[in-house]
Amino acid sequence: MFSELLSMGGYSQFVWPAFAFSFSSCLYLFFKTKSELKKHEVLFSKEFEIASSEKIEFNKRKISTIEILSTN
Repeated sequence: MFSELLSMGGYSQFVWPAFAFSFSSCLYLFFKTKSELKKHEVLFSKEFEIASSEKIEFNKRKISTIEILSTN
């Protein structure tokens, strides 16, 4: 029964290589996409850290000007 399933009625020589090629192609694309995502995450985090530090400095200046104006 199991050998009949693997032989697929004589078409296994066509089916199994196609299955292996499809599986390996999808696996390659998965790892390629995963590595590209990691690269873009690093670039985004570097840009976001710079932008957030500038935003924090701007907010600190804004708070200090509000405090100065409120004391007058």
